[in-house]
Amino acid sequence: MRLCRKLGETTLSDILDQLDERRKQARLGGGERRIESQHAKGKLTARERLELLLDPGSFEEFDMFVTHRSTDFGMEKNKMAGDGVVTGWGTINGRKTFVFAQDFTVFGGSLSETHAKKINKVQEMAMRHGAPIIGLQDSGGARIQEGVAALAGYTDVFQNNILASGVIPQISVIMGPSAGGAVYSPALTDFIFMVRDSSYMFLTGPDVLKTVTNEVVTAEELGGAKTHTSKSSVADGAYDNDMQALSEIRRLFDFLPLNNRSGVPSRPFYDEHDRIDESLNTLVPDNPNIPYDMKELVTKLADEGDFFEIQQDFAKNILCGFIRLEGQTVGVVANQPMVLAGCLDSDASRKAARFVRFCDCFEIPILTLVDVPGFLPGTSQEYGGVIKHGAKLLYAFGEATVPKVTVITRKAYGGAYCVMAPKHLRGDINYAWPSAQIAVMGAKGAVEILHRKDLGDPEKIAAHTADYEEKFLSPFRAAERGYIDEVIQPQSTRKRVCRALALAKDKKLENPWKKHGNLPL
Repeated sequence: MRLCRKLGETTLSDILDQLDERRKQARLGGGERRIESQHAKGKLTARERLELLLDPGSFEEFDMFVTHRSTDFGMEKNKMAGDGVVTGWGTINGRKTFVFAQDFTVFGGSLSETHAKKINKVQEMAMRHGAPIIGLQDSGGARIQEGVAALAGYTDVFQNNILASGVIPQISVIMGPSAGGAVYSPALTDFIFMVRDSSYMFLTGPDVLKTVTNEVVTAEELGGAKTHTSKSSVADGAYDNDMQALSEIRRLFDFLPLNNRSGVPSRPFYDEHDRIDESLNTLVPDNPNIPYDMKELVTKLADEGDFFEIQQDFAKNILCGFIRLEGQTVGVVANQPMVLAGCLDSDASRKAARFVRFCDCFEIPILTLVDVPGFLPGTSQEYGGVIKHGAKLLYAFGEATVPKVTVITRKAYGGAYCVMAPKHLRGDINYAWPSAQIAVMGAKGAVEILHRKDLGDPEKIAAHTADYEEKFLSPFRAAERGYIDEVIQPQSTRKRVCRALALAKDKKLENPWKKHGNLPL
């Protein structure tokens, strides 16, 4: 036995010390000064964000010591472990997910060839293992020093986004800048969320706009959270700070399947499936022209009133989001009479169509709540392509093979009736409340067309109106033809919907074989 080691000989203890030191340096990212700068902006670091997003102690990191390979512009003298992105996997409430978080303290989070390869690796692992991927974006864009290699890296990321679409859920959280080509990866994912006052997205920044088009605009006005949640519909939601955003992503994650074959997640529920809610009997006003809040119905149907709304600030005339019924995720699409009387327009149609297609991708049943007087009229809608946008929603509902349950609470007129998941688009169970009015149009408009010669006689018009309402606006006319499976009491809606979804749970429905359809984009 040797009592001493030779000069220069390395022991295992030395190697472990070196490993610890290298890990310590890697975890510091760009260093203490840049971390302090990140905190001064009200932003967390990449690693701090992952600690909040994932279950404590669950994060397993990959490629901690990867560095870039660039030798131009003196870059070979400036290498940092991790190369500006932290990648790996962990769990959220015990369910597996893959993650990457761009580190703004390292080269401004800019994307290099190796940075992109790290993201590619977790994207491909997520697809292979059938788990969602969550990207926390905080990047200045492509690393200029690497030129086309960085652009190629971005395109590799985009290609994987496309291949993963409909296979695993993809979530993007914009937590800092995202400019130029960097915006396309989030745009290809299923959901985008932003942080108010500290994140923005645009293809062309304010400085370039000022030079090229002479427009003067701030980064916030051009691509901030308010712009993208209320005007462009690029983002699905926005939160006040990093902590709130990551907490809400955890909440959303609980609603989502792990992949397109896993089925919807199930969790314990503490709400009776046959709960009767008598307040729903008076939800719809007697006067058909008075609005009511459809969100009240959604929350009263949901387990424990939990509703995760998607695109809350855009196209408010339609509601989209997730609830649970008997512990299982259900996607909800509902007209909102409080905004534009619940009319469908281009924005509402696009918003709902994308949501329906997401639900169908991942076998999430769809509940549709209908109170729609028609499509919004006007030249702005027609010039804006409302025909094609409305067709997107029609296509989405008609293509969907998941369980579909529809409840008509009040108006279902004309082409809008055809679009909102009627029996004729392979609806499984279609209910109507006694207050439902299902017709080509409302009584007033119909009578003015059908009885034009009597327009000067108020008594005759009143009689014709009453006759039309009795014959055509009653839900029983549709029920007599089998277009409505049952006219139900409002108070028992939760019970009836739960029973309908239980019936449709194991249905088998396939579309004709095709490479893919030609969605009216």
